[in-house]
Amino acid sequence: MTSAEAAPRDAVAVDPVEVHDVVRRFDATTALDGVSLRLASGSIHALLGPNGAGKTTLLRIMTGQVAPDRGEVRLLGVPWSRATSRRLRQTFGFVPSGDRSFYLRLTAVENLTFFGRLYGLRRSAALQRTREVLEAVELSHAADRPVGVFSHGMQKRLSLARALLLDPPILFVDEATHDLDPQASARARDLVASAARDGAAVIWATQRVDEIRGFADRVTLLDRGVVRFAGTVPELMGTSGMQRFLLHVSVGPGSSEPTIARLSALLDDVIVLPAGGSGEEEHVVVALPPDGVLGDVIAKIAGAGIRVLACREERSEIEQAFLRLTAEPT
Repeated sequence: MTSAEAAPRDAVAVDPVEVHDVVRRFDATTALDGVSLRLASGSIHALLGPNGAGKTTLLRIMTGQVAPDRGEVRLLGVPWSRATSRRLRQTFGFVPSGDRSFYLRLTAVENLTFFGRLYGLRRSAALQRTREVLEAVELSHAADRPVGVFSHGMQKRLSLARALLLDPPILFVDEATHDLDPQASARARDLVASAARDGAAVIWATQRVDEIRGFADRVTLLDRGVVRFAGTVPELMGTSGMQRFLLHVSVGPGSSEPTIARLSALLDDVIVLPAGGSGEEEHVVVALPPDGVLGDVIAKIAGAGIRVLACREERSEIEQAFLRLTAEPT
């Protein structure tokens, strides 16, 4: 092992990533305003926010590309400085949102071996590690093809492979699923989740709110450079307010009372709104309180002789929370 190769992950006793009161301004614009977060080993921390929230700026500061105007970032307990920058750059892998740094005429093996050598690996070690990460991202079949013929999804997986070359204790991922189809997006999340299970601390920046459910352990929601929320994903969902579901119901023949009136009288603490349809079949929206249980609502409806033909969530709790927390101030 060379000095460039990361220390064993179980040797990390401090939080791998610590951000303290970071401020960054660009002329008259404050991109980040007092942002703080901590990240433990073996966990995925989602950095969530709309375009322009400050996610990429924060990632650039955490990876040493930009210096903050105020505040501090520590990786493995070591603060960024000129004296520590070379050492710290060897402690993390980085997957940028738009990656054009591969040599398109070179093969996947040639690209990754080059970067492995650049990171300080011996040639034999770089080649061996290249083969391992290409297998991990399911690109072994394309190992000897020029990267220029790779699809966008394949190039994103190759970017993940490069980030994993040194088996780093920290992994920064910026919009990994942007422009990827659902299958490729799921594969990218699986790869990152596998790295976290192996002990890596992961920062996952995204504006795709629903992809963090069942994936991230904690979330920091940024909007216009300010932390609007910090906590677990269930806690974020709990800020969403009412849960809204669109139901397709069949009231059956011979019912004279309007469906909305029947459901409103039947369901306590639930708001019922018309959503179209007439006659025996209608669509209604039911809005439940945060602690409401959809199954109980459907059981009550069925018990009253109204069939529920279909049901879908009108908007997820995470999306509702995201929109509420990032709403323009009035």
